[in-house]
Amino acid sequence: MKVFIKTLGCEKNTVDSENALALLDEAGVSETDDPSKADILMVNTCGFIHDAKEQSIETIFDLVREKKEGQKLIVSGCLSQRYAKELAKEMPEVDVFLGVNDYPVLKDIVRDLNDTRIAANPAAKTYEELPRKFSGGVSASIKIAEGCNNICTYCAIPFIRGRYRSRKPEAILAEARQLAKEGVQELVVIAQDVTGYGRDLKTDYLLPQLLHDLCRIDGFRWIRLMYCYEDEITPDLIEAIKTELKICHYLDIPIQHSVDRVLKAMNRKSTEASIRATINELRKQIPDIVIRTTLITGFPGETKEEFEQLMDFVEEMKFDRLGVFPYSKEEGTAAAKMDHQVRSDVKQRRADKIMALQQKISLENNQKYVGQTMEVLMEEVFEDGSYSGRTRYDAPEIDDGVLFTGPAGLSPGTFVRVKITDAFDYDLSGEYYEPAK
Repeated sequence: MKVFIKTLGCEKNTVDSENALALLDEAGVSETDDPSKADILMVNTCGFIHDAKEQSIETIFDLVREKKEGQKLIVSGCLSQRYAKELAKEMPEVDVFLGVNDYPVLKDIVRDLNDTRIAANPAAKTYEELPRKFSGGVSASIKIAEGCNNICTYCAIPFIRGRYRSRKPEAILAEARQLAKEGVQELVVIAQDVTGYGRDLKTDYLLPQLLHDLCRIDGFRWIRLMYCYEDEITPDLIEAIKTELKICHYLDIPIQHSVDRVLKAMNRKSTEASIRATINELRKQIPDIVIRTTLITGFPGETKEEFEQLMDFVEEMKFDRLGVFPYSKEEGTAAAKMDHQVRSDVKQRRADKIMALQQKISLENNQKYVGQTMEVLMEEVFEDGSYSGRTRYDAPEIDDGVLFTGPAGLSPGTFVRVKITDAFDYDLSGEYYEPAK
């Protein structure tokens, strides 16, 4: 028996799919990358914002059209968790709907795929440890917690993935050791909020201690932190990033806005002053730190003046990496019921203005690297023999890249040193210098 899996959304979904593959493997089901050869078609969906939901629905219908007689179709993930009953009515071709906490039942389901099933367990109280079948490569994410307690008014994640549930440190470290044995050299630490790690376990073992223990594992060259809440960035965490050589001087801190009234309406704990203070402290303690953030434009009630304040803040702080999302009205969230919803064209226009400003800031930030020799993880070989990769200051899939020339025969996954010769809005270019030691 074979399964074809299509994974959408964030790296948390990628880990979920690898958990699913391990469970299916235990049930005697192997993976294929050819849907025509599969007995089971599976799509792991994203349901975070409107565009993600649309992509998920389109992908499901694509697989419905490809589905042949005898094949079974499973839909899992965030969209299925949130809308299983509605989707079952609209998509009778789907054989099974699974929620985000329901992968453990996969082994039972594949034994009997005759009936449509809807499994959605939003009330998981603890993190259930699952096996993982790593898909390979030198970079891998490790999920240290599930769910979220922050209850931001625009976000449906707590309804989809439940309350925050930290994994036990021994389970995380065991999985990390296994990833290192499989050749992983970049470990990306993820959760909906990594800075909340351990607080629900009611021990003194929090994120800084976990990072120190991860750094003791042989094999990792880079350890990267994603999804840090500003109000949880403690002196101990800054000290860990500063002193542990494996931890990339890179932090993803999604602030969403800078104006206090909007932040309060979003139910964020940060303020403009606290955001500024945290970023200034990070830059003081770790001068080469690269900070990535995300913003939301057009949150209900956002005035023209508040948007201009946000623009001024972006201009002042000069974030190294920045993404912008026009506000997405998600049903069931508090923000969806708020008055003074902003028109779609206004939301998009404001997002475009910030990105135009960020483009200039990004070019200015990149120009400081010209003349430096930087460590680069080579990821792709082009037809003309040139290469592309990224530095420790860039997260996989979402950040800048380095284009460079060099000798023939360099393999993806190789760490090299590249002399930077030019800078662009979002990329660097250079020349191979030497192997990285």
